[in-house]
Amino acid sequence: MKFKTMMTVKAAVCLVFGIPMLIVPGLLMSLFGVTLDTGGALMARLYGASLLGNLMLTWFGRNVAASDARRAIAIHLLVYDAIGLVVALLATLAGVMNGLGWFVVLIYLAIALGFGYFVFMKPRASNQPIG
Repeated sequence: MKFKTMMTVKAAVCLVFGIPMLIVPGLLMSLFGVTLDTGGALMARLYGASLLGNLMLTWFGRNVAASDARRAIAIHLLVYDAIGLVVALLATLAGVMNGLGWFVVLIYLAIALGFGYFVFMKPRASNQPIG
């Protein structure tokens, strides 16, 4: 997979979940069997803001050439999505989210694996120093 494709997929996911999380968090989370109080809605909106920030990073950074900056972006997104994977997995296993929680787990897993590929498997450009 190309870096640009991975970044575009991540941007699309952030768009699909970020805007509803920011505007109608209670409705979105109710699909996953989660009820939000006022504080929960605030935290969900802050998460929506984070998703929109990641949307900007992935959309505007999708064409970045192989460089230290691209590697930093890939590391950031790998860590972000790996943490999201663990949180979503624990929440789903604990019954906090209904069966749709597994969909969230799979999204985080796929994206973390995708960026993990660019961090650990994809060779650096030949003119890039190692270290």
